[in-house]
Amino acid sequence: MLLQEDYSVSLTSFIEKMNLQNHTPEIDTDKIMIHDPDINRPALQLAGFFEHFDTSRVQICGNVEHAYLADMHTREENVDIFDKLFSFPIPCLVFCRDIKPYDFIIEAGKRHGIPVLTSAATTSSFVHETVRYLHEQLAPRISIHAVLVDVFGEGILMMGDSGIGKSEAALELIKRGHRLVADDVVEIKKISDDTLVGESPEITRHFIELRGIGIIDVKTLFGVECVETNHAIDLVIKLEEWNKDANYDRLGMTDQYVEFLGNKVVSHSIPIRPGRNLAIIVESAAINHRQKKMGYNAAQELYRRVTENIQKNSEKNDGE
Repeated sequence: MLLQEDYSVSLTSFIEKMNLQNHTPEIDTDKIMIHDPDINRPALQLAGFFEHFDTSRVQICGNVEHAYLADMHTREENVDIFDKLFSFPIPCLVFCRDIKPYDFIIEAGKRHGIPVLTSAATTSSFVHETVRYLHEQLAPRISIHAVLVDVFGEGILMMGDSGIGKSEAALELIKRGHRLVADDVVEIKKISDDTLVGESPEITRHFIELRGIGIIDVKTLFGVECVETNHAIDLVIKLEEWNKDANYDRLGMTDQYVEFLGNKVVSHSIPIRPGRNLAIIVESAAINHRQKKMGYNAAQELYRRVTENIQKNSEKNDGE
């Protein structure tokens, strides 16, 4: 398991993704990196208050900030404010709603090397999309040896020792109409405290390694409907060699969990022995997990029925 330490997005990539217009093309945006996934509305800073200023965040202005600049300060005061604002190493300043920045803002950006950008989007929608995009791109992540498949809409992460049959099970699931996300190496991103998303490294995307055959291209052999780029991880299935002395869960009354990046995911340990159809087991686990999320637990229902039956028999015996 390999933990990646540093994540960043180049300002050039951000400009292209968000379809921004650059009013300071003289500044090399390739060298400016964004490390913070959150944004800042610099209202207090435009009023001259710079304590606790989040200088690593993308700065976004809308109608409110633009109107404030027009009504509350003289031009000289505004020039001083932006000279101080741009003296901090902020990644950029973005005006939404196609608001054209004042000339003194563009000039201040050029002097300090801070790009001044504009977006046609409304401020609220731009803020939402920026936060979503940056949180995805800058999310903490790890790479693990596993296989990730989409089974009935559930992201199933299959783990186990090399050669235990993960790729073969994934191939059988693909033939049964499910989708491959990643084989051999899965990059896991923590999008939020509730969501982990897995994806394949670009270099191995859509490929499966089968011992004795070699590398196969799932997208070419089975079609684009059989592959996905990424998927949320909903369930972990650990494949392990059958051990007659091991105590495997036979009822499933309580869930077991495995932790990635501080997030817990429901986990099942599946013993492997000749004759077991892994694809059907994985499909059943996916459907059962979906049922549990919808509020139905088969093990608890069986327990309820057994308890009621015992209680009825006990009452009947007492009556006799």
